[in-house]
Amino acid sequence: MKGTGIAAADLPRIFERFYRADKARSREVGGTGLGLAIVKHIAQLHGGSVDAESQLGRGTVIAVTLPVSPAATEPSV
Repeated sequence: MKGTGIAAADLPRIFERFYRADKARSREVGGTGLGLAIVKHIAQLHGGSVDAESQLGRGTVIAVTLPVSPAATEPSV
């Protein structure tokens, strides 16, 4: 993990559109709050999921899980 981390109170909301945990950051400085919402939507469309773990002062890990394609598991002839 690296970074400042996300407070436990903010963690459940980070996948909402336009949500920014750091209220001090303006749009000009960085981010619209759409990135994680887009990632979650795409993962769900593919039958997957997105999870986040965070510790203040230590950082955040975002994990994207996608299912394996049936074609990828079939032996080639």
